Amino acid sequence: MEWLPEGHLAYFVLEVAQALDLSEIEDAIQEKDGRGERPYPPAMMVALLVYGYSVGVFSSRRLARATYEDVAFRVIAGGEHPHFTTLNEFRLQHRAALGRLFVQALRLCQKAGLVKLGHVAFDGTKVKAAASKHKAMSHKRMLAEEQRLQSEVKALMARADAADAQEDGRYGPGQDAEDLPAELQRRESRLARIQEAKAALEQEAREARAEALREQAQGQRERAADETVSGAERQRAATRAAKAEAEARKHHDDSEGGPGGGAGGDLPRHRVANNPDGTPKPGAQRNFTDPDSRIMVKGGEFLQGYNAQAAVDAEHQVIVASAVTNQPTDSEHLVPMIDRVIANCGHAPAVATADTGYFSRENAEALAVRGVDAYLATGRKPAEVPAGCSPTPAQLAREVMAAKLKTVAGTVTYARRKAIVEPVFGLIKQARGFRHFSLRGLEKVRAEWDFVCATHNLLKLFRYGTWSAAARS
Repeated sequence: MEWLPEGHLAYFVLEVAQALDLSEIEDAIQEKDGRGERPYPPAMMVALLVYGYSVGVFSSRRLARATYEDVAFRVIAGGEHPHFTTLNEFRLQHRAALGRLFVQALRLCQKAGLVKLGHVAFDGTKVKAAASKHKAMSHKRMLAEEQRLQSEVKALMARADAADAQEDGRYGPGQDAEDLPAELQRRESRLARIQEAKAALEQEAREARAEALREQAQGQRERAADETVSGAERQRAATRAAKAEAEARKHHDDSEGGPGGGAGGDLPRHRVANNPDGTPKPGAQRNFTDPDSRIMVKGGEFLQGYNAQAAVDAEHQVIVASAVTNQPTDSEHLVPMIDRVIANCGHAPAVATADTGYFSRENAEALAVRGVDAYLATGRKPAEVPAGCSPTPAQLAREVMAAKLKTVAGTVTYARRKAIVEPVFGLIKQARGFRHFSLRGLEKVRAEWDFVCATHNLLKLFRYGTWSAAARS
């Protein structure tokens, strides 16, 4: 007797887990010391996570409990019951490999004919971090709290010294370190945490200033090489480039590395608001729980989170590219995302649509270079160019795109954008309940979002009934 009806999602997940290439995970397990307990089969562990994320069970504790209480999870686990710490450790240790399953899931959708790349829509959604916005502190408040706590620690130390002297006079000299008052320990611990966060925020501000100066220097070098510019202006540009580069070196600390390093180097990264001297502006914040996360606006409210991006194919709402950054605005994501679509699928989409947050002259030109017919909303009508003045390149690009959107083809094409990409976020966040990340840190949440998008695509494969021998070949 079968425990589940034929065609149940659990059977599909088990079949997919066997078809996926899990050698990266298996190799990592084999490299470990072979002594001790035999690890659970990687295919079973991956299947548990895939099924859990597909039905809205993200917590390792809930996953572990479900292997006892839920028939589908019991079938997938094959009667095994991994402890929640084992599940959590597996997800953490193999997070990068799990994230890379996104491309494998996308390839399965392509083989099944679910991806056409006729029209791809781009959008972003703010996802809450595994941290509270109340655990963030501005640089201005850090300075004030540091000064206050230093004063309180000094006063408590004076009181402790006085008490020690009194006790020594009564009982003899000497007092153990553990006799330090608990009140003083709490303040010293909080002071150390604030000083650590302040130092990290100041380092980020220096790196952000150095990066901005390097970009400025590059722009001036390009102007200095522009033969259409007068010789005097080219000389001035070269001087400005050298000055900006020298100042950038002054702010850059080679021992720390610049922002945006590591995985996802093609993606934008939020820069700490900084002054010309490289110090953080008073309102610049850092979160104590998840320092990579940022305060973002969603629906008129502030949340501590990340900007999760998705490129969605119009044919069956399959996600063809995904990314996560801590940059709240969307504009800088469009070019990296279109390049990811090309890398993942082999070629660019014929048509791309995105809302007004993605429009810029540079983005429109970049998509045109890649052979993509772009329809990017331009927002409110900009101020008219004064009589007798020529529009700037940015104004001209906006006017051209606005005119394109007003054509019959433009109106019909752009009208489809919302129906293509926004339901995907609805399915992920509302139907499946993925409203916040379980992991912390930019690298980890990127892997988790990729895995979430992979499970979305596998569900598309399952629901369209296209999982066949042809798709598995």
